[in-house]
Amino acid sequence: MPETESIKPLHKDAKLAVHGPELIADFVSRLPHKPGVYRMFDEHRNVLYVGKAKDLKKRVTAYTSYARHPVRLKRMIRATQDMEFVVCGSETEALLLEANLIKRLKPRYNILLRDDKSFPYILVRKDHPAAQITKHRGAKTIKGDYYGPFASAGAVNRTLDTLQRAFRLRNCSDSIYEARTRPCMLHQIKRCSAPCTGEIELDEYSQLIGDAEDFLTGKSAALRRRLQSQMSDASADLNFEKAAELRDRLHAMSQVSGASGGINPTTFSEGDVIAIHSEGGQSCVQVFFFRAGQNWGNNSYFPRHTKDDEIAEVIDAFIAQFYLNKPIPKNIFVNQDLPNKDLLEAGLTERSGRLIKITNPVRGEKKKLVDRAVRNAQEALARKMAETASQQKLLKEIQTVFDLEDMPERIEVYDNSHIQGTNAVGAFIVAGPKGFRKKEYRTFNIKDVETEPGDDYGMMREVFRRRFSRLMKDDQLEWPDIVLIDGGKGQLSAVKNTLDELGATEKTTLVAIAKGPDRNAGRETFFMPGKAEFTIPPKTPALYYLQRLRDEAHRFAIGTHRAKRKKQMITSPLDGITGVGPGRKKSLLAHFGSAKAIKKAAVEDLALVEGVSVKLAKHIHDYFNE
Repeated sequence: MPETESIKPLHKDAKLAVHGPELIADFVSRLPHKPGVYRMFDEHRNVLYVGKAKDLKKRVTAYTSYARHPVRLKRMIRATQDMEFVVCGSETEALLLEANLIKRLKPRYNILLRDDKSFPYILVRKDHPAAQITKHRGAKTIKGDYYGPFASAGAVNRTLDTLQRAFRLRNCSDSIYEARTRPCMLHQIKRCSAPCTGEIELDEYSQLIGDAEDFLTGKSAALRRRLQSQMSDASADLNFEKAAELRDRLHAMSQVSGASGGINPTTFSEGDVIAIHSEGGQSCVQVFFFRAGQNWGNNSYFPRHTKDDEIAEVIDAFIAQFYLNKPIPKNIFVNQDLPNKDLLEAGLTERSGRLIKITNPVRGEKKKLVDRAVRNAQEALARKMAETASQQKLLKEIQTVFDLEDMPERIEVYDNSHIQGTNAVGAFIVAGPKGFRKKEYRTFNIKDVETEPGDDYGMMREVFRRRFSRLMKDDQLEWPDIVLIDGGKGQLSAVKNTLDELGATEKTTLVAIAKGPDRNAGRETFFMPGKAEFTIPPKTPALYYLQRLRDEAHRFAIGTHRAKRKKQMITSPLDGITGVGPGRKKSLLAHFGSAKAIKKAAVEDLALVEGVSVKLAKHIHDYFNE
């Protein structure tokens, strides 16, 4: 196991006395000639960079030759105020640890994989006599067989649709399955064989599950031959209904090939194709997933890196981070010669427990698939760059409209939502040069008891007090360049007074956007502190953009409010009673029929319920009656 080396500066206050190359040289004097991982920190203990080394002493020594590095790395070295080291048993172990730390810590100077969400799978549940087939995302805690990963929910849904048409498997929940007394609509349209009502014997249904699993594990050719033989036999026996059913299953299976654009491989059954294209200092990595001889979709990724980074280094770092939390296929095909190819293969082999090969094909089917992935990467990057250029142009217009010194990098848009003061929430969304930053959206449950129900101004004051108090305390948080408020003069005044109390008014630009007469979009009025109200000419890109921001904030706020209201609607009045857990709650509801009847029940009646003592019955009665 790796262990953290306790390597300190030469004297107690060394970190205060020196930084940058001098501090690094101080550490180098005591570093071992061993493989490991190092971290570089700035004055606020933010991680600047995570790196691995076959020989820690040799690798870190390179940073002391300050003049040899490009400007970007010089800035990093100057900012280094501390370092930490982890000594590993091998360079492979260091590679895996480095990828893990980069993904978790997101250092500023590392190549970083972004938008790395989990992938969906197909789950065949085996904890029920009639196995259920369903889409699954997240931890694999349910008993059953998992097939994937698929590139997207759409790719899973297409395959599930094929499986239902070809094998007629159930996708309903167990509770619905148990409650059925007659077949559902899916059986009527020949998408389910209805084991729930005995339309098919469980042994025969299990055979369908086995056929579906053969299809998902790449045994579709043998399965297809068997079904064709059964269809011929059924036709010879004049069982034309059975023959037609088998024909439809074969037709559904064959549609998988057509749906994937004719790029199902024939020379391998399992592998990922990973291709990168770089232009203008940006890169797109395209990943195609091939499993069971089928194309299970593709995704585009845009890793963060600098213009100085070599394209092969980018895809090298991408692969190391990409497979940290995903099943690793036997084959990985790339369009670059990787600098750490052997090390990556060893690391991925160690993690997966089977031999993994990384190949840059030069001819044949694999080369064609890689070339196709490159074309997809080129097109995706072109689209992204066009969108970014358009976004930059819009933000330049916003800069002019609101008379800002610089183009805004972060815009926060605030809105409230409630129904007559109930389930009140405040929310803000974030936008910038790369569009909406949805991971940074936030909501606020209105907590101030002094805020009158339905008091929009009071709600705004509470939201801004909580939000900007935190911004004032934490200098690591990013301040908004523009704060856009859905409202008019009143909302703007309430927000400005709150920010004045916090001393935060000078750090951002406040703008309120009020709907026009009769709430007509396109006739909005804008308010800014110290300026006369103004409008923006209709049908201009800047106005459309601001309307879109306002509408996105409204959508997010009202969606949060509805979710909160729905949750309240399904909350039981019994939930707050000490001593009444799920079992007793179930018994009480079964006995009385509703929570309303429980509220009205006498102590003697409550005590008749199984599991409810006289003492608890009195406690329940007192809870609802003063």
